[in-house]
Amino acid sequence: MHLRLLLLLILAPEREQSGVPPKAVLFFSPPWSPTFEGESVTLTCRESHFPAREDVYWYYNGNSFKKSKVIQIRKSGYYQCKTQRSSLSDAVHVEFSSDWLILQAPHPVFEGDNVVLKCQGKDENKISERNYYKNGEQLHISKNSNSILLTSVSRDDSVYHCRASGKYLLRSWKETSKHLRIQVQELFPSPVLTASSSLPTEGSPMTLTCETQLSPQRPDVQLQFRFFRDVHILGSGWSSSAELQIPATWSEDSGSYWCEAETVTHSIVKKSQRFQIHVQRVPVSDVNLEIQPPGGQLVEGENLTLICSVAKGTGTITFSWHREGIVRNVGRKAQSSLMAELQIPNMKEHNAGRYYCAADNTHGPIISQRITVTVRIPVSRPVLTLRMPRTQAVVGDMVEFHCEALRGSPPILYQFYHEDVTLGRSSAPSGGGVSVKLSLTTEYSGNYSCEADNGLGVQHSHRVSLKVTVPVSRPVLTLRAPGVQAVVGNIMELHCEALRGSPPILYWFYHENVTLGNSSAPSGGGAYFNLSLTAEHSGNFSCEAANGLGAQRSETVALKVTGTSRIRTGLTTAGVIGGLLGILGLATTAALLGHLRTQRRLGGTFYLLSLSSLSHYSPKECPEPSSSRPFSIDPPNPIYSEPPTQMALQPVYSNVNPGDSNLVYSQIWSFQHTKENSANSPRVHREDEEPAVFYSELKKVQPGDSARQTSSSGSVHEDDTENYENVPCASSASAH
Repeated sequence: MHLRLLLLLILAPEREQSGVPPKAVLFFSPPWSPTFEGESVTLTCRESHFPAREDVYWYYNGNSFKKSKVIQIRKSGYYQCKTQRSSLSDAVHVEFSSDWLILQAPHPVFEGDNVVLKCQGKDENKISERNYYKNGEQLHISKNSNSILLTSVSRDDSVYHCRASGKYLLRSWKETSKHLRIQVQELFPSPVLTASSSLPTEGSPMTLTCETQLSPQRPDVQLQFRFFRDVHILGSGWSSSAELQIPATWSEDSGSYWCEAETVTHSIVKKSQRFQIHVQRVPVSDVNLEIQPPGGQLVEGENLTLICSVAKGTGTITFSWHREGIVRNVGRKAQSSLMAELQIPNMKEHNAGRYYCAADNTHGPIISQRITVTVRIPVSRPVLTLRMPRTQAVVGDMVEFHCEALRGSPPILYQFYHEDVTLGRSSAPSGGGVSVKLSLTTEYSGNYSCEADNGLGVQHSHRVSLKVTVPVSRPVLTLRAPGVQAVVGNIMELHCEALRGSPPILYWFYHENVTLGNSSAPSGGGAYFNLSLTAEHSGNFSCEAANGLGAQRSETVALKVTGTSRIRTGLTTAGVIGGLLGILGLATTAALLGHLRTQRRLGGTFYLLSLSSLSHYSPKECPEPSSSRPFSIDPPNPIYSEPPTQMALQPVYSNVNPGDSNLVYSQIWSFQHTKENSANSPRVHREDEEPAVFYSELKKVQPGDSARQTSSSGSVHEDDTENYENVPCASSASAH
């Protein structure tokens, strides 16, 4: 009992908590109303939950009329009381009736109570039947009962009355009571919802209280409570506690709040008025942007993490990330947190820039500081380019080596290599390529490469080969003869050599600026040329070297050939013998000319000149010319200055040696001319022209004369006095 009273004190009304005295409570006995006139009713007054300890002030129809602890009354009217520690009680109507039939209700009656109504007559023995009515409608109960039970009455405007009937001296009678309005008191007033703050800020706790007051006359009644936001039940539903603790409130907690209080028997349920609560947000402040990796230096392909945070701010915060120069944001998140992060994967060069973030919780966006993010690109494989003033690299040329990586963040350091030996290095602070220049020497031939490095990895170029070509230097001509003096008939060796020059080198030999011949040195060095000397070879010799980079002419070397020409001596001897054989020669010549004319009319003629006699010659074999020396003079082509018809009697001849015998032959070439090919240049032999070759024995060669076996064309030994005979060898003409 005391615990319940303590609970009522805790849930005391606001005015009690604020110092206003509680209402006094009026009781009367017997606790029925109305009462028949002539009867008396005793009134007592209580201070809240206890009987008054001192005099009570009594009021009748609103006027004070007596001071006493207890009073007895016999008059109808409204009665009130109060004490020094309580305020004026609610008015209670006590009625005294003069009617023969009355309908009585107990006092006090509270909403939700079960109420007994009694239909009383002045002489109960005469009543045989009773009927009860509510709002004019008969209640279906037993007609012989002097009372009825109303369950869970409420504070409404319902009126009740009863009717009694009976017989007296064989006469039936009926009596009807006056209408009765039951004085139903409020068990507890409608609750009032209060909050610890009507304008809470987001994140702050809030306490809701459903305040009401049980009547002191019913301290044993138990109540339970529940709270609502709009139509949503808060907490766990019904609870014996009149308070609800909300640990943290957010903007979405704003709304219309109300509560319900009811008896545990569910007989009485009352709702509070709606209470509007607006949860205020704390604006965001001190927005900060952090990035990972720190410093904002990334390598292409890495991930960038942007962390946006606020020092203050409540509710759902919308975070957004931006890059300067871009209209659309690069990311957006909304969450009830003071920090959010965004990851940008696989960063590229175009993702670089100045980044910032913004935070907003409906009070307007707040911008963070800006952070520069750079994306460094590893260098690509560089390209090595050689820039030369000409197609070939020549010693002395200035060659530019250019190395460039088409992609890569600056600065880029370049290094140049020749056969893996460092030539030098250069830096490109703003990117692009670099160049180095070299003046070429022969040592610079080989493979070149370069490398690029910007701190994110080294890349090597492909190898580029360079061959440095050396122009030929001025050649040196050397004449080498068998003896101290150059003598007619000696074999003279001409050696020409350029000490510098890239192979292959082509050498030309000249006598008085007339070309003697040429030779090639595929691997460099010099070349040789052998010449059988005649008296006509006296004069100046020179040579020329060329390798495609310009020709160089040697200094002239003078040569004096001593001795008499053997052909002149031979001619003197031949003149003596010719005189003796003049007659025979003329006849022979006439016959030969006649034969030749006949052959010419047939379309082809051999023109022969017999120069030597034949000795030990076998017509079955044709001797091959000797090639014992590396270089020799070919039979010279005929130089024509007359029409072909006038040149028919001009043979071409030279000396040959079979090599394996002691014979020297005069080789005579004769060409067949027709009308069809007479217009062609006589300098060029046609493939279908097969020359006829005749060999004539000149002399028997002695072993001591081997040095003179390969004499030049037209040289004749002065002691050759034998007869000459022409020997045809047509089968080998094409081979020679």
